[in-house]
Amino acid sequence: MNTRQDGGSNRLDDAARAGWLYYVAGNTQDQIAATLGISRQTAQRLVSLAVSEGLIKVRVDHPIANCLDLAARLKSRFALDLIEVVPSDPNSSSTTIGIAEAAAAEIERRLRSPTPIVMGIGTGRTLKAAIEQLPPMECPQHKVVSLTGNISPDGSAAFYNVIFTMADRVKARSFPMPLPVIASSPQEREMLLNQPMIQPTLALAAEADVTFIGIGDLGPKAPLYEDGFISESELKALQKAGGIAEIVGWVFDREGRMIEGITNDRVSSASLPSREKSLVIALAMGERKLPGILAAVNRRLVNGLITDERTATALLASI
Repeated sequence: MNTRQDGGSNRLDDAARAGWLYYVAGNTQDQIAATLGISRQTAQRLVSLAVSEGLIKVRVDHPIANCLDLAARLKSRFALDLIEVVPSDPNSSSTTIGIAEAAAAEIERRLRSPTPIVMGIGTGRTLKAAIEQLPPMECPQHKVVSLTGNISPDGSAAFYNVIFTMADRVKARSFPMPLPVIASSPQEREMLLNQPMIQPTLALAAEADVTFIGIGDLGPKAPLYEDGFISESELKALQKAGGIAEIVGWVFDREGRMIEGITNDRVSSASLPSREKSLVIALAMGERKLPGILAAVNRRLVNGLITDERTATALLASI
C-alpha cells in the first residue's frame, strides 16, 4: 500500500518522477502507475502536473519544430491571421518547392468545406504550381473568382493565370476576368472595367472570403517584364519610382505604398479584398522576393503568408 504523503512538496516530487518516467524513460502511464504504486488515473494527473508546473521542458528535435517557432514569432510580429512556414531545402534554389505543396493543402482544405465560400485567385508561378497539385474535386457550392486579367499583350491567354486550370480540377463555378492584364491607357482601363459583364466579377472579387496571391519581385527578371506585360523602359521607370514588388500587377514600394502612375493607372486587376473582413494569403519565398514580402506584411497588404524557413528567418532579422 502506498503511504506517500499528499503534501505540496511531495506532490511535486511525485510529479517530477512521473514526468521523468514518461518523457525521458519512455514509460507508459500503466508502467508509471506500477512503478510508483499508484493508479493509472493518478499517474496521468501527475504527468500533467509536471508539465503545468514547468518541471518538464519538452523539446521537439525535428525541423518542423523550428518552422512552428518561426511561424509563431511572425504571427505575433506582423499580426498575421494565418501563417505557415515550411522547411527549406538547402540544395534547392526553387521559389515554389514546399510552399506550393502547403498552399495546395490549404486551398484543398477550404474547398472541402460544405459551407459555400468565395475564393479569390491571383496569378503567378507559385500559385500555378500549387493549383496543379490539387486533386480532382466536386465543389459546386463554391465560387472561384480571378483577381486579374487573363489576356497577354499579344492577345494570347496569360500562361500563369490559373483560373481555368483550377476550375477544371475542382468543378466549382469560376469567374474569369476576360481583360488584358495591363490596358494600353488609363482611358481603356476605365472603359473595360465599366463593362456590364465585368462589374459583377469585380464585385464578387471584393467579397472573397479567402484569396490566394503571389508576390512578384521587380528586379531584372521581374515576372511582369519577363512575361511581356511591361516594357524594359516601364520596368526601369517603376524601379526609379521606388517600386520593389507587385501583387496581381499592382506595384508598390518598400513601405507598401502603391506607385502612382506609370503602369498602376493601367492595371486591369481587381483591388485586393478587405483584410479586415477576409483573408488574403501570399505565397512567397526567396531572397529576391524578401523586400516585397516584408512590405506586404508590414503594410498589411496581406494578412496571411505561406513561406519557408530561410525567408521567415530573414523577415524576422529585418525588423
